[in-house]
Amino acid sequence: MKRQIKFWERVLISFIFALAVIPGRSQEPSKDNRSNAAGANDVPKIAFEKYTLPNGLQVILHVDRKLPMVHVNNWYHVGSKNERVGRTGFAHLFEHMMFEGSKDADTKYLGFVEKAGANLFEGGVNGTTNEDRTNYFESVPSGSLKYVLWLESDRLATLTDVLTKEKLDNERDIVKNERRQGSALRPRCSIEFTKKIIMAMISQEERRVFRAIKHL
Repeated sequence: MKRQIKFWERVLISFIFALAVIPGRSQEPSKDNRSNAAGANDVPKIAFEKYTLPNGLQVILHVDRKLPMVHVNNWYHVGSKNERVGRTGFAHLFEHMMFEGSKDADTKYLGFVEKAGANLFEGGVNGTTNEDRTNYFESVPSGSLKYVLWLESDRLATLTDVLTKEKLDNERDIVKNERRQGSALRPRCSIEFTKKIIMAMISQEERRVFRAIKHL
């Protein structure tokens, strides 16, 4: 365990978010200036620290002690915009590959983070990608913070050490299947009803990803 912590401290993590995102409340226009002023005061102010580590990685930290939980959100500034023209879908594929294990955690990543306390069935761990960024997040009990940071650092530093053609083919098939499901599940009915069904099943971001994997 001492070796793991030392390794974590050496590699570090790109983006750490212990941050609950709280959207601002929109209000109907009012003629009463006092009501507008009161509404503006209702918007929460979220205190956070932001600093850059010696290796150039940025950290944003927000502390909220209401629950003994921590949320880690790692952002990498790479996405489908970095793909070559005519060869799309790799950003989504590489996002999947980060769940295939690393040198010191050489099995499925989800198994390790579930043992750390993440709820796999309630959105406690996942990854996403779009044109501009790829991110990975997990919510775990606060006592598991160092372990989760070590897992993140290990897959960031040693993912390719245990990469195999079998793992690559497996994740490529999964990404292709997601593409097929995204296309096949669009119902043929009225436009408004179709919109409601699609929005219930898939996000706008995911639809852009599905359209971008035809070259895998």
